[in-house]
Amino acid sequence: MAPQQRRARSRRLAVVAAAVAASAVLASGPGFAAGAGVVRVADPPAPTPTVPAAASTLPAPAEPGPVVPVPGATPAASVTPEAPVVPETPVVPEAPVVPGASVAPGASVSPAETVTPSTPAVPPANSDPAFGAYLDYGALGVARIAELSEWLDGAELRVGHTYLPGDLWHNIEGPPGFLDVWADWRLEKDDRMLVLNVPMMERNEEGVSDEEVRGLLRQGAAGEFDHHFRALAERLVALKVPDTVIVLGWEMNGITYTHRCGPDPEAWKKYWNRIVSTMRSVPGQEFRFDFTPSRGKDAVPWTECYPGDDTVDILGMDSYDQPTGLSFDEQVKEPYGLQAHVDFAKSHGKPISYPEWGLFRNGDNPEYMRRMLAWMDEHKPLYNTVTDYCPHGVWQCGQNPRSSVVYRSLMSGRTDEPSTPPTSPVPSVEPSPPAPTTEPPVEPTVNCTPMDLGEWVEYWIGGKLCFRLDWWSGDE
Repeated sequence: MAPQQRRARSRRLAVVAAAVAASAVLASGPGFAAGAGVVRVADPPAPTPTVPAAASTLPAPAEPGPVVPVPGATPAASVTPEAPVVPETPVVPEAPVVPGASVAPGASVSPAETVTPSTPAVPPANSDPAFGAYLDYGALGVARIAELSEWLDGAELRVGHTYLPGDLWHNIEGPPGFLDVWADWRLEKDDRMLVLNVPMMERNEEGVSDEEVRGLLRQGAAGEFDHHFRALAERLVALKVPDTVIVLGWEMNGITYTHRCGPDPEAWKKYWNRIVSTMRSVPGQEFRFDFTPSRGKDAVPWTECYPGDDTVDILGMDSYDQPTGLSFDEQVKEPYGLQAHVDFAKSHGKPISYPEWGLFRNGDNPEYMRRMLAWMDEHKPLYNTVTDYCPHGVWQCGQNPRSSVVYRSLMSGRTDEPSTPPTSPVPSVEPSPPAPTTEPPVEPTVNCTPMDLGEWVEYWIGGKLCFRLDWWSGDE
């Protein structure tokens, strides 16, 4: 028995060593940024997926916004839209009339050059309000949907939300294996909705200069990047999720992302139109394209970036509780704020959405949570997904116990009709419930200690590696 025990121990140590070595090698790889792992100076950063994953932070104007973690082929940080700069006079410029995408002199003509008219945005068969949360960009995010539903007393989370990495074009095309688990979740029920944030440029969170961004936008407008988006569309159709909601080039009115609009709004709009036309040209597609700026003016008024009704199906807005000291009423009334967004969408005949929202610069703010939920119940967005990680969230983040109580009390058991009161509810003293768990509970393993090898390794091996501490005990 003694020799057998030694051999068994050697094998265990070899497995552990190999896993640790793999983790170290993976951790040294390039970062995967898609807009969710980095925090920027305006809105919270979007999660940055890595084709194993990592988070990144994005800078923003005025006050930084929350960062949403985005998956990446290489671990990366998430970016947060900058805080909008509020102009003195709330004016919402009319949306410019955008002609079809143009081609640079000498460039070959492709079908994508002509903008394909948008089909009317038709809600899914179940038209009841749909909601969910950003929980993680990979398989863990899918698993946590059921856990969050249980915490909400069986509330039906019909929306799954994730991000493509923005580090390399290869990953923007949809890395092999990355989207499969989300497609499987979507296909389990007909009324589910998959929301996918798609960067318009690689190196999306690398601080690329305005001059270089201007040149890249013009290349995109001339069709040089069409093939990447055609590949993504083909992959989504092959995965049987052709009705995915595409949040393309989100928070374009800020300064965080390489896919920002400010350096050349006209080129940006032509580039957006090319991408949409290219993806719509793929047989079998039923995509809906969501134009989602950050709330407020930010670096440029988001209406200056609007590409036209033919290529926009949904008008979204990322709206975090910021900047510091800004009340909810001010968030509604500020130039390019919540009311301007609703009015603009109505005038263009588009449904609205809130792909990212949550707490931020004003800490644990139950009044914001109550008012934002009431606002959505009143204006009925096609969908909303709260950003659920610190400092924005209410389930995985224990920093916001009072807001957590509000969210849970108003959303628990919700499956169809909204139950929150109309706007301007009377504030009330919130009970102090137990703080939500930062991480969903993990079943303990007897005499076994989980090793933290990083999300990248754990994603691909299907869970945490467990190391037994009692393997040396006993001399049988």
